[in-house]
Amino acid sequence: MISWTLGAAMRRSRRSPMDASSFRVGMITDSFKAPLPYNPGRHRASSEALSRRGWFRLVRIGVKKLAPEEARADLLAIGLHTDGQPPEALAATAEPALSGGDFAGKSGQTALLYTGDTITSPRLLLVGLGERSSFSPEKLRRAAATISRRARTLEAGSVAFSLPELADVDAGTAARAAAEGASLGLYRFGRYKTGDKSSGGGPEDFDLLIGGSGVEETASRGAEIGAKVASGAALARDLANEPSNTATPEYLAERAEEIGARYGMAVTVLDRAGIKEEGLTGLSTVGRSSSNEPRFIVLEHRKGGGDKPVVIVGKAVTFDSGGISIKPTAGMDDMKFDMGGGAAVLGAMEAVGALDLPLDVVAIVPATENLPGGDAFKPGDVLTMPNGKTVEILTTDAEGRLILADALCYARRYEPAAVVDCATLTGACVVALGAHASGLMGNDEDLIAEVQAAGDTTGERAWPLPLFDEYTEQIKGDTADLKNSGGRGGGALTAGAFLKEFAEFPWAHLDIAGTAYGKKGNAYTTKGATGTPARLLVEFLIGRSA
Repeated sequence: MISWTLGAAMRRSRRSPMDASSFRVGMITDSFKAPLPYNPGRHRASSEALSRRGWFRLVRIGVKKLAPEEARADLLAIGLHTDGQPPEALAATAEPALSGGDFAGKSGQTALLYTGDTITSPRLLLVGLGERSSFSPEKLRRAAATISRRARTLEAGSVAFSLPELADVDAGTAARAAAEGASLGLYRFGRYKTGDKSSGGGPEDFDLLIGGSGVEETASRGAEIGAKVASGAALARDLANEPSNTATPEYLAERAEEIGARYGMAVTVLDRAGIKEEGLTGLSTVGRSSSNEPRFIVLEHRKGGGDKPVVIVGKAVTFDSGGISIKPTAGMDDMKFDMGGGAAVLGAMEAVGALDLPLDVVAIVPATENLPGGDAFKPGDVLTMPNGKTVEILTTDAEGRLILADALCYARRYEPAAVVDCATLTGACVVALGAHASGLMGNDEDLIAEVQAAGDTTGERAWPLPLFDEYTEQIKGDTADLKNSGGRGGGALTAGAFLKEFAEFPWAHLDIAGTAYGKKGNAYTTKGATGTPARLLVEFLIGRSA
Protein backbone atom coordinates (compact mmCIF):
# COMPACT_ATOMS: atom_id res chain seq x y z
CA MET A 1 0.00 0.00 0.00
CA ILE A 2 1.41 3.37 -1.04
CA SER A 3 0.98 6.26 1.33
CA TRP A 4 1.95 9.90 1.35
CA THR A 5 2.31 12.55 4.02
CA LEU A 6 0.06 15.38 2.94
CA GLY A 7 0.17 17.57 6.02
CA ALA A 8 0.36 17.41 9.76
CA ALA A 9 -3.35 18.05 10.11
CA MET A 10 -4.26 14.76 8.45
CA ARG A 11 -5.17 11.63 10.28
CA ARG A 12 -4.33 8.73 7.98
CA SER A 13 -5.83 5.34 8.65
CA ARG A 14 -3.54 2.48 7.60
CA ARG A 15 -5.13 -0.90 8.01
CA SER A 16 -4.53 -4.33 6.58
CA PRO A 17 -7.05 -5.68 4.10
CA MET A 18 -9.71 -7.83 5.67
CA ASP A 19 -9.55 -11.57 5.30
CA ALA A 20 -11.17 -12.52 2.01
CA SER A 21 -13.77 -14.65 3.76
CA SER A 22 -15.38 -11.60 5.31
CA PHE A 23 -16.55 -10.18 2.00
CA ARG A 24 -17.02 -12.84 -0.60
CA VAL A 25 -16.37 -11.98 -4.22
CA GLY A 26 -14.88 -13.81 -7.17
CA MET A 27 -15.62 -17.14 -8.76
CA ILE A 28 -16.95 -20.07 -6.75
CA THR A 29 -16.87 -23.22 -8.92
CA ASP A 30 -19.04 -22.42 -11.95
CA SER A 31 -20.60 -19.33 -10.41
CA PHE A 32 -19.97 -16.65 -7.85
CA LYS A 33 -21.78 -14.84 -5.12
CA ALA A 34 -22.78 -11.27 -5.66
CA PRO A 35 -21.36 -9.38 -2.66
CA LEU A 36 -23.94 -8.31 -0.15
CA PRO A 37 -25.01 -4.73 0.35
CA TYR A 38 -22.63 -3.39 2.96
CA ASN A 39 -23.45 -3.82 6.65
CA PRO A 40 -24.85 -0.45 7.77
CA GLY A 41 -23.83 -1.13 11.37
CA ARG A 42 -20.63 0.09 12.98
CA HIS A 43 -18.85 -3.26 13.10
CA ARG A 44 -17.65 -5.54 10.34
CA ALA A 45 -19.16 -8.96 10.07
CA SER A 46 -18.91 -11.79 7.60
CA SER A 47 -21.52 -12.10 4.88
CA GLU A 48 -22.56 -15.43 6.38
CA ALA A 49 -23.14 -13.81 9.78
CA LEU A 50 -25.17 -11.01 8.23
CA SER A 51 -27.29 -13.54 6.37
CA ARG A 52 -27.95 -15.39 9.63
CA ARG A 53 -29.11 -12.15 11.22
CA GLY A 54 -31.61 -11.82 8.42
CA TRP A 55 -30.41 -8.44 7.21
CA PHE A 56 -29.31 -9.59 3.78
CA ARG A 57 -29.74 -12.44 1.37
CA LEU A 58 -26.99 -13.85 -0.81
CA VAL A 59 -27.81 -14.29 -4.48
CA ARG A 60 -25.48 -16.53 -6.44
CA ILE A 61 -25.12 -15.49 -10.08
CA GLY A 62 -24.05 -18.39 -12.28
CA VAL A 63 -23.38 -18.90 -15.97
CA LYS A 64 -24.26 -22.27 -17.51
CA LYS A 65 -24.17 -23.57 -21.06
CA LEU A 66 -27.59 -25.20 -21.14
CA ALA A 67 -30.73 -25.18 -23.24
CA PRO A 68 -33.65 -23.73 -21.24
CA GLU A 69 -35.53 -27.03 -21.11
CA GLU A 70 -32.46 -28.70 -19.58
CA ALA A 71 -32.23 -26.29 -16.64
CA ARG A 72 -33.40 -27.40 -13.22
CA ALA A 73 -34.70 -24.41 -11.24
CA ASP A 74 -37.75 -23.35 -9.27
CA LEU A 75 -38.41 -20.74 -11.93
CA LEU A 76 -37.31 -20.85 -15.56
CA ALA A 77 -37.49 -17.51 -17.39
CA ILE A 78 -37.22 -16.78 -21.09
CA GLY A 79 -37.39 -13.43 -22.81
CA LEU A 80 -39.44 -12.93 -25.95
CA HIS A 81 -39.58 -10.00 -28.34
CA THR A 82 -42.85 -8.88 -29.87
CA ASP A 83 -42.03 -11.02 -32.92
CA GLY A 84 -40.38 -13.82 -30.95
CA GLN A 85 -41.26 -17.45 -30.44
CA PRO A 86 -40.27 -19.74 -27.56
CA PRO A 87 -37.88 -22.67 -28.09
CA GLU A 88 -39.58 -25.73 -29.56
CA ALA A 89 -39.33 -27.64 -26.28
CA LEU A 90 -41.32 -24.90 -24.52
CA ALA A 91 -43.77 -24.09 -27.30
CA ALA A 92 -46.60 -26.27 -26.01
CA THR A 93 -46.37 -24.75 -22.52
CA ALA A 94 -46.26 -21.17 -23.82
CA GLU A 95 -48.88 -21.59 -26.55
CA PRO A 96 -52.02 -20.80 -24.48
CA ALA A 97 -50.60 -17.47 -23.27
CA LEU A 98 -49.43 -16.51 -26.74
CA SER A 99 -52.50 -17.56 -28.69
CA GLY A 100 -54.90 -16.22 -26.08
CA GLY A 101 -53.37 -12.76 -26.21
CA ASP A 102 -52.27 -12.82 -22.57
CA PHE A 103 -48.68 -12.23 -23.61
CA ALA A 104 -47.44 -10.23 -26.60
CA GLY A 105 -43.77 -9.71 -25.76
CA LYS A 106 -44.16 -6.05 -24.83
CA SER A 107 -41.36 -4.62 -22.73
CA GLY A 108 -41.92 -5.40 -19.05
CA GLN A 109 -44.85 -7.76 -19.70
CA THR A 110 -44.81 -11.14 -17.94
CA ALA A 111 -46.83 -14.34 -17.96
CA LEU A 112 -46.41 -17.15 -15.42
CA LEU A 113 -47.07 -20.68 -16.66
CA TYR A 114 -46.89 -24.10 -15.05
CA THR A 115 -45.03 -26.75 -16.99
CA GLY A 116 -46.43 -29.92 -15.44
CA ASP A 117 -43.91 -32.65 -16.12
CA THR A 118 -42.92 -31.45 -19.60
CA ILE A 119 -39.55 -30.11 -18.39
CA THR A 120 -37.58 -30.25 -15.14
CA SER A 121 -38.47 -26.69 -14.02
CA PRO A 122 -42.03 -26.51 -12.63
CA ARG A 123 -42.71 -22.89 -13.59
CA LEU A 124 -42.02 -20.90 -16.74
CA LEU A 125 -41.99 -17.11 -16.75
CA LEU A 126 -42.33 -15.36 -20.10
CA VAL A 127 -40.75 -11.90 -19.99
CA GLY A 128 -41.41 -9.29 -22.65
CA LEU A 129 -38.36 -7.72 -24.29
CA GLY A 130 -40.20 -5.33 -26.60
CA GLU A 131 -39.25 -4.58 -30.18
CA ARG A 132 -36.16 -6.40 -31.34
CA SER A 133 -34.80 -3.28 -33.07
CA SER A 134 -34.80 -1.25 -29.84
CA PHE A 135 -33.54 -3.94 -27.47
CA SER A 136 -30.55 -2.81 -25.41
CA PRO A 137 -28.44 -3.75 -22.37
CA GLU A 138 -30.63 -1.45 -20.28
CA LYS A 139 -33.78 -3.32 -21.31
CA LEU A 140 -32.03 -6.59 -20.54
CA ARG A 141 -31.02 -5.19 -17.14
CA ARG A 142 -34.66 -4.36 -16.42
CA ALA A 143 -35.88 -7.74 -17.64
CA ALA A 144 -33.50 -9.55 -15.28
CA ALA A 145 -34.66 -7.36 -12.40
CA THR A 146 -38.28 -8.12 -13.22
CA ILE A 147 -37.47 -11.84 -13.05
CA SER A 148 -35.73 -11.46 -9.67
CA ARG A 149 -38.65 -9.61 -8.18
CA ARG A 150 -41.17 -12.11 -9.51
CA ALA A 151 -39.05 -14.92 -8.09
CA ARG A 152 -39.11 -13.24 -4.70
CA THR A 153 -42.90 -12.97 -4.83
CA LEU A 154 -43.13 -16.66 -5.74
CA GLU A 155 -40.59 -17.57 -3.04
CA ALA A 156 -38.56 -19.35 -5.69
CA GLY A 157 -35.17 -20.36 -4.35
CA SER A 158 -33.53 -20.76 -7.75
CA VAL A 159 -33.92 -19.08 -11.13
CA ALA A 160 -32.62 -19.94 -14.59
CA PHE A 161 -32.80 -17.18 -17.20
CA SER A 162 -32.08 -17.92 -20.83
CA LEU A 163 -29.87 -14.99 -21.79
CA PRO A 164 -31.25 -13.38 -24.96
CA GLU A 165 -28.96 -12.30 -27.74
CA LEU A 166 -28.23 -8.62 -28.30
CA ALA A 167 -27.30 -7.32 -31.73
CA ASP A 168 -23.74 -5.96 -31.79
CA VAL A 169 -23.29 -6.73 -28.07
CA ASP A 170 -20.96 -9.46 -26.83
CA ALA A 171 -21.94 -12.12 -24.32
CA GLY A 172 -19.92 -10.45 -21.57
CA THR A 173 -21.80 -7.16 -21.86
CA ALA A 174 -25.13 -8.98 -21.92
CA ALA A 175 -24.24 -11.11 -18.90
CA ARG A 176 -23.04 -8.06 -17.01
CA ALA A 177 -26.31 -6.22 -17.62
CA ALA A 178 -28.34 -9.24 -16.56
CA ALA A 179 -26.27 -9.74 -13.40
CA GLU A 180 -26.69 -6.09 -12.43
CA GLY A 181 -30.43 -6.27 -12.95
CA ALA A 182 -30.85 -9.58 -11.15
CA SER A 183 -28.90 -8.30 -8.14
CA LEU A 184 -30.27 -4.76 -7.90
CA GLY A 185 -33.82 -5.89 -8.54
CA LEU A 186 -33.73 -7.59 -5.14
CA TYR A 187 -32.55 -4.52 -3.24
CA ARG A 188 -34.69 -3.35 -0.34
CA PHE A 189 -33.90 -1.10 2.60
CA GLY A 190 -35.86 -2.46 5.51
CA ARG A 191 -33.56 -2.53 8.50
CA TYR A 192 -35.69 -0.09 10.52
CA LYS A 193 -38.97 -1.95 10.00
CA THR A 194 -39.70 -4.18 12.97
CA GLY A 195 -40.49 -7.69 11.88
CA ASP A 196 -38.75 -7.12 8.52
CA LYS A 197 -35.01 -7.49 8.86
CA SER A 198 -34.45 -8.34 5.21
CA SER A 199 -32.80 -5.80 2.93
CA GLY A 200 -32.84 -8.36 0.15
CA GLY A 201 -34.73 -11.64 0.06
CA GLY A 202 -35.50 -13.58 -3.05
CA PRO A 203 -33.75 -16.45 -4.81
CA GLU A 204 -30.43 -17.82 -3.62
CA ASP A 205 -29.35 -18.86 -7.12
CA PHE A 206 -29.78 -17.01 -10.40
CA ASP A 207 -28.27 -18.82 -13.38
CA LEU A 208 -27.76 -17.21 -16.77
CA LEU A 209 -28.17 -19.78 -19.53
CA ILE A 210 -26.11 -19.31 -22.67
CA GLY A 211 -26.36 -21.21 -25.90
CA GLY A 212 -23.44 -20.06 -28.02
CA SER A 213 -20.13 -21.88 -28.15
CA GLY A 214 -16.88 -20.37 -26.94
CA VAL A 215 -18.48 -17.58 -24.91
CA GLU A 216 -18.60 -19.16 -21.45
CA GLU A 217 -15.50 -17.39 -20.18
CA THR A 218 -16.57 -14.01 -21.57
CA ALA A 219 -20.05 -14.35 -20.12
CA SER A 220 -18.74 -15.50 -16.73
CA ARG A 221 -16.38 -12.54 -16.49
CA GLY A 222 -19.15 -10.15 -17.52
CA ALA A 223 -21.50 -11.56 -14.91
CA GLU A 224 -18.79 -11.29 -12.25
CA ILE A 225 -18.22 -7.63 -13.12
CA GLY A 226 -21.96 -7.00 -13.04
CA ALA A 227 -22.35 -8.52 -9.59
CA LYS A 228 -19.47 -6.49 -8.16
CA VAL A 229 -20.71 -3.27 -9.72
CA ALA A 230 -24.19 -3.99 -8.36
CA SER A 231 -22.69 -4.49 -4.90
CA GLY A 232 -21.12 -1.03 -5.08
CA ALA A 233 -24.41 0.48 -6.19
CA ALA A 234 -26.20 -1.28 -3.33
CA LEU A 235 -23.71 0.19 -0.87
CA ALA A 236 -24.38 3.65 -2.32
CA ARG A 237 -28.11 3.09 -1.82
CA ASP A 238 -27.62 1.87 1.73
CA LEU A 239 -25.55 4.90 2.70
CA ALA A 240 -28.00 7.37 1.17
CA ASN A 241 -31.08 5.64 2.59
CA GLU A 242 -29.73 5.73 6.14
CA PRO A 243 -31.38 8.42 8.27
CA SER A 244 -29.20 11.41 8.99
CA ASN A 245 -29.04 10.66 12.72
CA THR A 246 -27.14 7.51 11.71
CA ALA A 247 -25.34 8.60 8.54
CA THR A 248 -23.36 11.47 10.01
CA PRO A 249 -20.07 12.69 8.51
CA GLU A 250 -18.21 10.53 11.03
CA TYR A 251 -20.27 7.50 9.97
CA LEU A 252 -19.31 8.04 6.32
CA ALA A 253 -15.66 8.30 7.32
CA GLU A 254 -15.90 4.98 9.17
CA ARG A 255 -17.46 3.33 6.13
CA ALA A 256 -14.66 4.74 3.95
CA GLU A 257 -12.04 3.37 6.34
CA GLU A 258 -13.64 -0.06 6.11
CA ILE A 259 -13.53 0.03 2.29
CA GLY A 260 -9.89 1.04 2.50
CA ALA A 261 -9.09 -1.76 4.93
CA ARG A 262 -10.89 -4.31 2.80
CA TYR A 263 -8.98 -3.50 -0.38
CA GLY A 264 -5.69 -2.04 0.83
CA MET A 265 -6.51 1.54 -0.10
CA ALA A 266 -4.84 4.44 1.68
CA VAL A 267 -7.43 6.45 3.61
CA THR A 268 -7.16 10.01 4.89
CA VAL A 269 -9.80 11.54 7.16
CA LEU A 270 -9.60 15.15 8.32
CA ASP A 271 -11.60 16.18 11.37
CA ARG A 272 -12.74 19.73 12.12
CA ALA A 273 -9.29 20.86 13.25
CA GLY A 274 -7.59 19.22 10.28
CA ILE A 275 -10.06 20.78 7.84
CA LYS A 276 -9.29 24.23 9.22
CA GLU A 277 -5.55 23.66 9.18
CA GLU A 278 -5.72 22.47 5.57
CA GLY A 279 -7.52 25.72 4.65
CA LEU A 280 -10.71 24.06 3.40
CA THR A 281 -12.79 27.14 4.06
CA GLY A 282 -16.04 26.03 2.45
CA LEU A 283 -16.36 22.81 4.42
CA SER A 284 -15.17 24.41 7.64
CA THR A 285 -17.72 27.21 7.28
CA VAL A 286 -20.73 25.10 6.30
CA GLY A 287 -20.11 22.55 9.05
CA ARG A 288 -19.28 24.82 11.94
CA SER A 289 -22.80 25.09 13.42
CA SER A 290 -23.40 21.33 13.71
CA SER A 291 -22.50 19.20 16.71
CA ASN A 292 -21.82 16.40 14.20
CA GLU A 293 -18.43 17.60 13.01
CA PRO A 294 -17.56 17.65 9.31
CA ARG A 295 -15.13 15.19 7.79
CA PHE A 296 -12.97 15.42 4.68
CA ILE A 297 -12.50 11.89 3.35
CA VAL A 298 -9.92 10.71 0.81
CA LEU A 299 -9.42 7.15 -0.50
CA GLU A 300 -6.55 6.22 -2.80
CA HIS A 301 -6.60 3.10 -4.97
CA ARG A 302 -3.07 2.86 -6.38
CA LYS A 303 -2.95 0.08 -8.95
CA GLY A 304 -2.02 2.04 -12.07
CA GLY A 305 1.74 2.02 -11.83
CA GLY A 306 2.15 5.65 -10.85
CA ASP A 307 0.20 7.26 -13.68
CA LYS A 308 -1.65 10.49 -13.05
CA PRO A 309 -4.76 9.46 -11.13
CA VAL A 310 -8.38 9.93 -12.01
CA VAL A 311 -10.15 11.75 -9.18
CA ILE A 312 -13.84 11.30 -8.37
CA VAL A 313 -15.51 13.72 -5.97
CA GLY A 314 -18.86 13.35 -4.20
CA LYS A 315 -20.77 15.95 -2.24
CA ALA A 316 -21.98 14.54 1.09
CA VAL A 317 -24.22 16.96 2.96
CA THR A 318 -25.64 14.36 5.31
CA PHE A 319 -28.55 16.64 6.16
CA ASP A 320 -29.32 19.95 4.50
CA SER A 321 -31.78 22.17 6.34
CA GLY A 322 -30.67 25.10 4.19
CA GLY A 323 -28.92 26.67 7.18
CA ILE A 324 -30.09 30.17 8.08
CA SER A 325 -31.71 30.34 4.61
CA ILE A 326 -33.87 27.52 5.89
CA LYS A 327 -35.93 25.30 3.63
CA PRO A 328 -39.70 24.82 3.98
CA THR A 329 -40.88 21.91 6.10
CA ALA A 330 -42.52 20.05 3.22
CA GLY A 331 -40.00 17.65 1.77
CA MET A 332 -37.23 18.51 4.22
CA ASP A 333 -37.03 14.86 5.28
CA ASP A 334 -35.67 14.10 1.81
CA MET A 335 -32.65 16.26 2.57
CA LYS A 336 -30.98 13.20 4.09
CA PHE A 337 -30.36 12.32 0.42
CA ASP A 338 -28.18 15.40 -0.08
CA MET A 339 -25.18 13.15 0.43
CA GLY A 340 -26.06 11.05 -2.62
CA GLY A 341 -22.93 12.13 -4.47
CA GLY A 342 -20.66 11.06 -1.63
CA ALA A 343 -22.57 7.79 -1.28
CA ALA A 344 -22.13 7.09 -5.00
CA VAL A 345 -18.39 7.78 -4.83
CA LEU A 346 -17.96 5.40 -1.88
CA GLY A 347 -20.05 2.79 -3.68
CA ALA A 348 -17.91 3.22 -6.78
CA MET A 349 -14.76 2.71 -4.72
CA GLU A 350 -16.23 -0.48 -3.27
CA ALA A 351 -16.60 -1.77 -6.84
CA VAL A 352 -13.17 -0.45 -7.88
CA GLY A 353 -11.60 -2.39 -5.02
CA ALA A 354 -13.57 -5.57 -5.70
CA LEU A 355 -12.64 -5.41 -9.40
CA ASP A 356 -9.03 -4.51 -8.54
CA LEU A 357 -8.93 -2.08 -11.46
CA PRO A 358 -5.40 -1.45 -12.81
CA LEU A 359 -5.77 2.30 -12.43
CA ASP A 360 -4.84 5.02 -9.96
CA VAL A 361 -8.09 6.38 -8.54
CA VAL A 362 -8.51 8.99 -5.81
CA ALA A 363 -11.92 9.54 -4.22
CA ILE A 364 -12.67 12.74 -2.30
CA VAL A 365 -15.81 13.11 -0.17
CA PRO A 366 -16.38 16.36 1.76
CA ALA A 367 -19.02 15.50 4.38
CA THR A 368 -20.99 17.86 6.61
CA GLU A 369 -24.40 18.86 7.88
CA ASN A 370 -25.86 22.27 6.99
CA LEU A 371 -27.80 23.55 9.98
CA PRO A 372 -28.84 26.87 11.50
CA GLY A 373 -27.29 27.77 14.83
CA GLY A 374 -25.50 30.40 16.82
CA ASP A 375 -22.29 29.84 14.89
CA ALA A 376 -23.87 29.32 11.46
CA PHE A 377 -22.59 31.23 8.44
CA LYS A 378 -24.85 33.97 7.15
CA PRO A 379 -25.93 35.68 3.94
CA GLY A 380 -23.51 38.52 3.31
CA ASP A 381 -20.48 36.67 4.67
CA VAL A 382 -17.36 36.58 2.48
CA LEU A 383 -15.14 33.49 2.35
CA THR A 384 -11.61 33.12 1.01
CA MET A 385 -11.38 29.76 -0.73
CA PRO A 386 -8.27 27.52 -0.89
CA ASN A 387 -7.25 28.89 -4.31
CA GLY A 388 -7.42 32.47 -3.02
CA LYS A 389 -10.69 33.45 -4.70
CA THR A 390 -13.26 35.19 -2.54
CA VAL A 391 -16.94 34.25 -2.40
CA GLU A 392 -19.87 36.32 -1.17
CA ILE A 393 -22.63 34.27 0.45
CA LEU A 394 -26.06 35.20 -0.91
CA THR A 395 -27.79 32.13 0.47
CA THR A 396 -26.65 29.49 2.93
CA ASP A 397 -28.76 26.99 0.98
CA ALA A 398 -26.18 26.99 -1.83
CA GLU A 399 -23.65 25.24 0.39
CA GLY A 400 -22.85 22.24 -1.78
CA ARG A 401 -20.79 24.22 -4.27
CA LEU A 402 -18.69 25.60 -1.41
CA ILE A 403 -17.59 22.19 -0.16
CA LEU A 404 -17.11 20.93 -3.73
CA ALA A 405 -14.88 23.92 -4.44
CA ASP A 406 -12.71 22.84 -1.51
CA ALA A 407 -12.50 19.31 -2.90
CA LEU A 408 -11.58 20.55 -6.39
CA CYS A 409 -8.84 22.74 -4.95
CA TYR A 410 -7.56 19.80 -2.91
CA ALA A 411 -7.50 17.59 -6.03
CA ARG A 412 -4.85 19.84 -7.63
CA ARG A 413 -2.09 18.24 -5.55
CA TYR A 414 -2.58 14.97 -7.41
CA GLU A 415 -2.04 16.57 -10.85
CA PRO A 416 -5.02 14.49 -12.00
CA ALA A 417 -5.58 13.15 -15.49
CA ALA A 418 -9.28 13.94 -15.04
CA VAL A 419 -11.72 14.87 -12.28
CA VAL A 420 -15.41 13.97 -12.21
CA ASP A 421 -17.61 15.31 -9.43
CA CYS A 422 -21.20 14.38 -8.64
CA ALA A 423 -23.62 16.24 -6.42
CA THR A 424 -27.29 16.69 -5.64
CA LEU A 425 -26.63 20.33 -6.38
CA THR A 426 -29.62 22.22 -7.79
CA GLY A 427 -33.38 22.00 -8.00
CA ALA A 428 -33.00 23.80 -11.30
CA CYS A 429 -31.52 20.65 -12.81
CA VAL A 430 -34.58 18.69 -11.71
CA VAL A 431 -36.79 21.27 -13.45
CA ALA A 432 -34.70 20.98 -16.61
CA LEU A 433 -34.20 17.21 -16.86
CA GLY A 434 -36.57 15.61 -14.37
CA ALA A 435 -35.67 12.25 -12.88
CA HIS A 436 -34.47 10.56 -16.06
CA ALA A 437 -31.06 12.13 -16.66
CA SER A 438 -28.34 13.88 -14.68
CA GLY A 439 -27.02 17.23 -15.83
CA LEU A 440 -23.51 17.04 -17.28
CA MET A 441 -21.14 19.99 -17.57
CA GLY A 442 -17.40 20.49 -17.75
CA ASN A 443 -14.39 22.17 -19.31
CA ASP A 444 -13.23 19.30 -21.56
CA GLU A 445 -15.40 18.06 -24.42
CA ASP A 446 -13.65 14.69 -24.69
CA LEU A 447 -14.14 14.03 -20.98
CA ILE A 448 -17.79 15.07 -21.18
CA ALA A 449 -18.33 12.65 -24.06
CA GLU A 450 -16.58 9.90 -22.10
CA VAL A 451 -18.81 10.41 -19.07
CA GLN A 452 -21.94 10.58 -21.21
CA ALA A 453 -21.01 7.31 -22.92
CA ALA A 454 -20.55 5.64 -19.52
CA GLY A 455 -24.03 6.82 -18.57
CA ASP A 456 -25.53 5.45 -21.77
CA THR A 457 -23.88 2.06 -21.16
CA THR A 458 -25.11 1.74 -17.58
CA GLY A 459 -28.55 3.29 -17.96
CA GLU A 460 -27.52 6.14 -15.63
CA ARG A 461 -27.91 8.68 -18.38
CA ALA A 462 -26.43 12.17 -18.35
CA TRP A 463 -27.24 15.05 -20.67
CA PRO A 464 -24.68 17.74 -21.58
CA LEU A 465 -25.52 21.31 -20.59
CA PRO A 466 -23.61 24.46 -21.61
CA LEU A 467 -21.28 26.59 -19.51
CA PHE A 468 -21.32 29.75 -21.61
CA ASP A 469 -19.28 32.74 -20.44
CA GLU A 470 -22.55 34.52 -19.68
CA TYR A 471 -23.24 32.05 -16.87
CA THR A 472 -19.91 32.96 -15.32
CA GLU A 473 -20.92 36.61 -15.49
CA GLN A 474 -24.04 35.75 -13.47
CA ILE A 475 -21.92 34.59 -10.53
CA LYS A 476 -19.54 37.55 -10.43
CA GLY A 477 -19.81 39.12 -6.98
CA ASP A 478 -20.38 42.72 -5.92
CA THR A 479 -18.18 42.65 -2.82
CA ALA A 480 -16.14 39.54 -3.67
CA ASP A 481 -14.81 37.74 -6.73
CA LEU A 482 -17.77 35.39 -6.87
CA LYS A 483 -21.17 34.91 -5.29
CA ASN A 484 -22.59 31.53 -4.40
CA SER A 485 -25.85 32.02 -6.28
CA GLY A 486 -26.51 33.32 -9.77
CA GLY A 487 -30.25 33.74 -9.30
CA ARG A 488 -33.14 31.65 -10.57
CA GLY A 489 -32.34 31.73 -14.28
CA GLY A 490 -30.10 28.84 -15.35
CA GLY A 491 -29.51 27.75 -11.77
CA ALA A 492 -27.88 24.42 -12.66
CA LEU A 493 -25.60 26.17 -15.14
CA THR A 494 -24.50 28.98 -12.84
CA ALA A 495 -23.70 26.34 -10.20
CA GLY A 496 -21.57 24.56 -12.77
CA ALA A 497 -19.94 27.85 -13.74
CA PHE A 498 -19.09 28.43 -10.08
CA LEU A 499 -17.34 25.06 -9.82
CA LYS A 500 -15.49 25.70 -13.07
CA GLU A 501 -13.68 28.56 -11.30
CA PHE A 502 -11.94 25.95 -9.12
CA ALA A 503 -11.20 23.29 -11.76
CA GLU A 504 -7.67 23.67 -13.10
CA PHE A 505 -7.62 20.31 -14.89
CA PRO A 506 -9.89 18.31 -17.21
CA TRP A 507 -13.13 18.28 -15.27
CA ALA A 508 -16.74 17.11 -15.57
CA HIS A 509 -19.62 17.78 -13.21
CA LEU A 510 -22.74 15.65 -12.74
CA ASP A 511 -25.76 17.32 -11.15
CA ILE A 512 -27.70 14.35 -9.79
CA ALA A 513 -30.41 16.25 -7.91
CA GLY A 514 -33.12 14.55 -9.97
CA THR A 515 -31.57 11.10 -10.28
CA ALA A 516 -30.00 10.27 -6.89
CA TYR A 517 -33.35 9.49 -5.26
CA GLY A 518 -36.99 9.34 -6.20
CA LYS A 519 -40.54 8.76 -5.08
CA LYS A 520 -40.89 5.66 -7.22
CA GLY A 521 -38.48 3.30 -8.89
CA ASN A 522 -38.13 1.27 -12.05
CA ALA A 523 -37.51 -2.45 -12.41
CA TYR A 524 -34.23 -2.33 -10.48
CA THR A 525 -34.64 0.74 -8.28
CA THR A 526 -37.01 1.41 -5.41
CA LYS A 527 -38.45 4.48 -3.76
CA GLY A 528 -35.57 6.30 -2.08
CA ALA A 529 -31.92 6.23 -3.07
CA THR A 530 -31.02 4.93 -6.53
CA GLY A 531 -27.23 4.75 -6.11
CA THR A 532 -26.80 6.96 -9.19
CA PRO A 533 -24.16 7.58 -10.49
CA ALA A 534 -22.08 4.81 -8.85
CA ARG A 535 -22.36 2.47 -11.84
CA LEU A 536 -21.64 5.31 -14.28
CA LEU A 537 -18.47 6.17 -12.37
CA VAL A 538 -17.30 2.55 -12.35
CA GLU A 539 -17.95 2.20 -16.09
CA PHE A 540 -16.00 5.41 -16.70
CA LEU A 541 -13.10 4.09 -14.62
CA ILE A 542 -13.19 0.69 -16.33
CA GLY A 543 -12.84 2.53 -19.63
CA ARG A 544 -9.90 4.51 -18.29
CA SER A 545 -8.20 1.32 -17.10
CA ALA A 546 -8.40 -0.45 -20.46
